[in-house]
Amino acid sequence: MGENQYKYKLLALDMDGTLLNDNHEITLETINWINKAIQEGIHVCLSTGRAAMHALPYGQQLGLDTPMVTVNGSEVWKSPHELWRRYLLDKELVREMHQIAVETGSWFWAYSTDELFNRDRWPDTLDTQEWLKFGFNTENDEIRHQILLKLQDMGGLEISNSSMTNLEINPAGISKASGIAEVCDLLGITMEQVVAVGDSLNDLAVIQAVGLGVAMGNAQDTVKEAADLVVASNNEDGIVEVIRDYVLV
Repeated sequence: MGENQYKYKLLALDMDGTLLNDNHEITLETINWINKAIQEGIHVCLSTGRAAMHALPYGQQLGLDTPMVTVNGSEVWKSPHELWRRYLLDKELVREMHQIAVETGSWFWAYSTDELFNRDRWPDTLDTQEWLKFGFNTENDEIRHQILLKLQDMGGLEISNSSMTNLEINPAGISKASGIAEVCDLLGITMEQVVAVGDSLNDLAVIQAVGLGVAMGNAQDTVKEAADLVVASNNEDGIVEVIRDYVLV
């Protein structure tokens, strides 16, 4: 594929709350515009908190054969089925986080390299798994704040969220920004040539690090404030606006 003539070479898309509407679907209009971008030589990269197994069906629906950032940067894929880099959480930290979740009575989940575990289904021993991400979810603001303070005391963690009621934890220094930087290296482009779109704190670092950082209309206020641009919501084809008005221009 020849070099495209556009200023931006890569479109990095968060999935939940961004690419996907609230029914977890990609609209036909959004699919059409993503296809136009691909035909014009723009690389389209999924950049998600989801694990690869939960992102791949959407990548296949879009016909993507490009790199992919999953689990908030803990995995970087050279192509949909070719793993490039993987960053693991320290098992002792996972043990401590599990303990905090139990003590606070919070819902929790964690991605290992093989599967998704949660409060209802937790392995007998942590040591049999390699851990990519840990998450807490509670509607109780006070408990969530207590958890955050404990996590900050632990150190060695990258703390973000994908909704106002959760906390998502990756190894320190690992985020969608570090993931997209690796994708840029793979593609031979710079972060200045990237447009990143998202709605939550796990998108904040990458939105701040790229040439054009875009917040969805439904994004958390912190993300909107940090973005270069705010577009329509995930239920109003905000991605179409990004591609039509800012990428293919």
